[in-house]
Amino acid sequence: MNYHAVKAFILDKLERELSDVLTYHGLHHTLDVLHVAEELCYLEKISPYETILVKTAALFHDSGFTVSGKEHERLGCQLAKIHLPEYGYTPSEVRRICGMIMATKIPQSPKNELEQIICDADLDYLGRDDFYDIGGTLYEELRANDVLNTEQAWNQLQVQFLEKHHFFTETARRRRTARKQRYLNELKRLVASYEKK
Repeated sequence: MNYHAVKAFILDKLERELSDVLTYHGLHHTLDVLHVAEELCYLEKISPYETILVKTAALFHDSGFTVSGKEHERLGCQLAKIHLPEYGYTPSEVRRICGMIMATKIPQSPKNELEQIICDADLDYLGRDDFYDIGGTLYEELRANDVLNTEQAWNQLQVQFLEKHHFFTETARRRRTARKQRYLNELKRLVASYEKK
């Protein structure tokens, strides 16, 4: 596995081919997920070999957006299947990486520890200081794609999403759950205020 070469290849592809409309799912998001995934692997005591698989999955998890926003996880898997063998990844490694990519599809459905790590890395911001800033970029992206068009609809969507979401790894639960709950409570109060008007 030539991880460094595949990293250079996919980051270049994302930089060149991702649409400017992707204010959330841009290159910065992939780099954030990569960083958090690496941290979680270290804190969850994942072997160096499996850490490379997780990091590769993090790099490819939203690469499908270079093709289409619809079913981007499946498209990301296709890209992984095409390109990873060129960098020395075996069929079984590619299968595991695709499992991780598909696990990030909402609602998340991880079936093993590595899939749990990438799911938690993908939504790490839900329990971080930059929650509102990053959420704002997702709101912009959804508005640009006509998914929703008011801040009220966005905040209602966030409440529904946060109520259903939970972190999977021990590390993410410990680091992020309390703050995520605080944001949920704040948003619930905000949404309740709409109903009073």
